[in-house]
Amino acid sequence: MEKEKKGMSLLAKQRAAGWAFLTPATLLIFIMSFYPMVQAFITSFKRGSSANLQWAEPLIFNYQRMLQDKLFRTSVVNTFLYLIIQVPIMLILAILLAQLLNNRDLKFKGLFRTCVFLPCATSLVSYALIFKSMFATQGLVNSVLVKLHIFSENYNFLGNPGSAKAIIILALLWRWTGYNMVFYLAGLQNIEYSVYEAAKIDGANGWKTFWSITVPLLKPVIVMTFIMSINGTLQLFDESVNLTSGGPANSTITMSHYIYNNSFGQGVANFGYASAMAFFVFILVAILAAINLKVGDTRD
Repeated sequence: MEKEKKGMSLLAKQRAAGWAFLTPATLLIFIMSFYPMVQAFITSFKRGSSANLQWAEPLIFNYQRMLQDKLFRTSVVNTFLYLIIQVPIMLILAILLAQLLNNRDLKFKGLFRTCVFLPCATSLVSYALIFKSMFATQGLVNSVLVKLHIFSENYNFLGNPGSAKAIIILALLWRWTGYNMVFYLAGLQNIEYSVYEAAKIDGANGWKTFWSITVPLLKPVIVMTFIMSINGTLQLFDESVNLTSGGPANSTITMSHYIYNNSFGQGVANFGYASAMAFFVFILVAILAAINLKVGDTRD
C-alpha cells in the first residue's frame, strides 16, 4: 500500500510539472493566436475606418463584397495558380534531392546538403530583391540571354503577367525546396538500410524501390510537408510585395497582399473587409489541411 501511495504521489507530481510547463505556452498561444482569430472574426462583421468601426448592415456585407470584388477573385486565382504549379514541383524536387543526398557512397554529402539548404537561410526580403534585380530589364539574366543570342533585345520579365508569375514560382522553388528536402532526408535516415538491401536481393531496381519502399514509408512526412506548403502558399506575401509589387496591373497579386493593401496600403484602413478576407483564407487553409490529413491517414 505504501508503494502504491508513493507511486500515485509521484504520478501526481509528474502531472503537476507537466501542467506547469504547458500553461505558459498555452496562454501565449491563446493570447497571440486564438484571441486574434476571434477578434478578426468579429471585426469581419464591421465596416468603416479603423477609428470608427461599426456593425455592418447587413452583417455579412463584407462577405458579400468579397464575392463581387474582381480584384479579390484575381488574387484567389493567382494564389491557387502558384499553389497548383509550385507545390507539387517543389515537393517532387525535394524528395528526389533527399534520395540522392542520402546515398551512402556519395562524397561531399555535407557540402551538397548545405548548398541545397542554404537558400532557406536567406532573408525573404533579400532573396526577393535579388531575383527582382536579376530579372530586371537591364539585369543579369537579360544580359546573359542577349549575349548568347537567345534574345535579340532585353525582355521585360517583370512587366508581363505570364513571365512575372513564372519568376515568382521560380523564386519559391529556389527558396523552399531545400527546406522540404531536410524533412525528407530526416525521414529517409530513419528507414533501415537493410530494407533496401532486401529489395535489391529480390531484384527490384532503383525506380521500383523508390515507389514501393521509399514513398510509402515517407507518407507521413509527405503529408506534413504538403500541409505546410499549402499553408505557406495560401498566405504568400513577400514575393508578391517585394518581387513584383503585385503587378503588372495587379496580375500577380496574392490574397495576403490584397489583405495588406486593404489594411495598411491604401490610405484608409479597411479592417472589416480585410478581416473578412483573412477569415476566408483561414477557412481555406483549414479545409485543405483536413483533406490532406484524411487522405494521408493510414489507420484502419
